[in-house]
Amino acid sequence: MSETIEAVLTQYSRKSDDLIPILQGVQKEFGYVSLESVKKISRYLRITENQIYGVSSFYAQFRFDPPGRHSIKACLGTACHVRGGATLLEMLERGLGISCGETTPDKRFDLERVACLGCCALSPVVQIDKNIYSRMTVTKLTELLKEYE
Repeated sequence: MSETIEAVLTQYSRKSDDLIPILQGVQKEFGYVSLESVKKISRYLRITENQIYGVSSFYAQFRFDPPGRHSIKACLGTACHVRGGATLLEMLERGLGISCGETTPDKRFDLERVACLGCCALSPVVQIDKNIYSRMTVTKLTELLKEYE
């Protein structure tokens, strides 16, 4: 991991203006921004770790935990919310034992709440990895998750 972080860093200048592209590069490479990468970025850019966390935690695109093997996105846009999206999200949180932004202890799933997946006519929808599942119900979602175990 250390050498790969170094490879990402050397693509950028030591200017703090490059912080976001560096964070994006690290996340693209590893799927998340690790504590080790924050320390290395801090030394490389000569800024504090707190400054890095301040910037990276402002943007929803950055995550600090490793992703699961399967990423679940629960849509809570207006159409999905009205048709039960919040209930599906609650079921996922309860069933997986995690909250949004977290990964299950076995690293099988990570869970994210999104504002819109662009499938309003098919609501409520859930995305698992790159697959969109429409007109979801708690029963359908429970059965679907078994396929990913």
